[in-house]
Amino acid sequence: MREKKQLSKSTIKFYEIPKWGRYLRGKWEASFASHLSTVEKEAIYFKSFLWHLCSWEKVDCYEKHDAIKMFERQEKMKCTIFYEHTEEAYLIDNAKNLSVKDLPHDQFHMYYGDMYVMDWNGQWTFIMTHESECGPYFINASRKSKKRSK
Repeated sequence: MREKKQLSKSTIKFYEIPKWGRYLRGKWEASFASHLSTVEKEAIYFKSFLWHLCSWEKVDCYEKHDAIKMFERQEKMKCTIFYEHTEEAYLIDNAKNLSVKDLPHDQFHMYYGDMYVMDWNGQWTFIMTHESECGPYFINASRKSKKRSK
């Protein structure tokens, strides 16, 4: 595992973990979408975008500014960053000071527009999407199976 340059201009060090994208997407699905059946996942086009779990209101989550606030307040230790359509992924061993402004997200890029930050134990996730009207989202795994109120 080799160290990559700093995220943005922050002092956060992250490590490239090549070819972990598929594994982390599977872990994410097990942590945050296990309450849905295969049929329910197909109905929301889950395999196209994992974040459809939030946009189709199939999980209790925070949205927009509330999601950012939850992410900023979240106690962060070890976490991963990965994307929807690439095998590229990163590990942050000491994420204590990780902030939204530090994240390697490019809303207009085909591969880096849908980004997931997940704590190492799958207890929470922060999602930024390529859709300006969708997200960001924050899910706490202990609250995942509750449906959001409208």
